[in-house]
Amino acid sequence: MSSDLEKIKQREWFYSFDLPDGSTSKSYGNGELDAIHDTRKQMLDAVLGVHYPDGLAGKTAVDLACHQGYFSVHLAKSGVDSVLSIDARAEHIADTQLISGVMGFDNIKTLHSDVHALDTESLGAANIVLCLGLIYHLEDPIGALRKARALCKDVCIIETQVVPGMSGNVDWGNYQFVKPLHGVFGIIDETYETHGPEASITGICLAPSTEGLLWILKNIGFSRVELLTPPEGAYEQLKFGKRVMVAAYI
Repeated sequence: MSSDLEKIKQREWFYSFDLPDGSTSKSYGNGELDAIHDTRKQMLDAVLGVHYPDGLAGKTAVDLACHQGYFSVHLAKSGVDSVLSIDARAEHIADTQLISGVMGFDNIKTLHSDVHALDTESLGAANIVLCLGLIYHLEDPIGALRKARALCKDVCIIETQVVPGMSGNVDWGNYQFVKPLHGVFGIIDETYETHGPEASITGICLAPSTEGLLWILKNIGFSRVELLTPPEGAYEQLKFGKRVMVAAYI
């Protein structure tokens, strides 16, 4: 057993990784979070299977907020030629490097960067952009989605917590000038959790409503936006619309 494989097996991970020796990495809470990752993976595969009926060979991907590299590894396993895994936390980049190295995926490259600091022009665009579990931890989610759009030349998959929506009209300056609401953001406080590996870096979080998210994606340059249907047996938050997964197409 390699020393790197031993390192993986001796600790808990956020995900259950299928390891090269046939074992599975220990995940938090004896796998209590596995359901959300499995549902995300099923929904991702369904989109990519329809969009790329001939497979993922020759395609490239960017995984924004890659965390420990779970979905980067999944894309590499699925046949994507190359994946750029990006995260703002150095420990997540180290974990992604460790996992991808043990898995033998030298086509997974990493970049330690906050999403807002990305130079999208120098990075270039990829066919597939993942934005899973990111924007509801940010104080500028629209800025992050603009970065995702700039990096995407085909399809972007966004998964996020959402808040209850509001509808109606707002007097915009005076009662004679009225604007419709297209959605809302909820302000979530993670200011005491910024040390946590799954929390916000700044602590101020803006979570969108579903309607707001769809409207924003259409208005930052995606030509078509699809709210994805959760599969049978989906994780409860996705099943009941407390989280959503969206495919946005160029």
